Amino acid sequence: MARSSSPAKRVLLVEDEPGLVLTLTDRLRSEGYHVSSATDGPSGLALATSDAFDVMLLDVMLPGMNGFDLCRELRRRAVTTPIIMLTARGQTADKVTGLKIGADDYLTKPFDLLELLARIEVQLRRAAAVTGKSAAEYRFGDITVNFRKAEVTRGTDVLELSAREFLLLKYFIEHREATLSRDELLNEVWGYHSMPSTRTVDVHVAWLRQKIETNSRHPQYVLTIHGMGYKFVG
Repeated sequence: MARSSSPAKRVLLVEDEPGLVLTLTDRLRSEGYHVSSATDGPSGLALATSDAFDVMLLDVMLPGMNGFDLCRELRRRAVTTPIIMLTARGQTADKVTGLKIGADDYLTKPFDLLELLARIEVQLRRAAAVTGKSAAEYRFGDITVNFRKAEVTRGTDVLELSAREFLLLKYFIEHREATLSRDELLNEVWGYHSMPSTRTVDVHVAWLRQKIETNSRHPQYVLTIHGMGYKFVG
């Protein structure tokens, strides 16, 4: 079940059993996924709301905040990332509870890794189908980009982006994890196929960073790839 799609899909694993964390992380990475993990509910919540993931795997029995409460809080905060609950509990009532509070799937331990991988793929396909039809919003960190409104917000505050800055951010998001040359950005965002200087790209990237980065001097979303261009990793 090797995966060759690019960019790598991002998985958040919230699980307090060290052996299982190691096993799942190794297998998921071998399948081409980028994996981040947390070992308790509060840490999982912090990660899930400060970064963008393609799917989340949440254990039910977690210290600090159980998986049900974590799932409920994520949905309350409008985090729509697919969630698969992992638990040693097998009672039907627990499965119903998980699904009712917003989980997308439920897998009882011990489970077969191939089954987990298949269920992850199902959730990714469903999410891709929804995104392909609507593509209404994209979230990274505390930033929300509404493509239909051409609006970018941090929390409840609207960020004032110029039309060109918005188009640049949109192109970055559409090509997440890809290294984009200045020439490509000029061609695709500005529509220039020949130009004496690419300095205009650098200037607009700098302006964009000032608005979406916590610290524009040390950006965490729009990275400079020296000698090549830029990469968006939000």
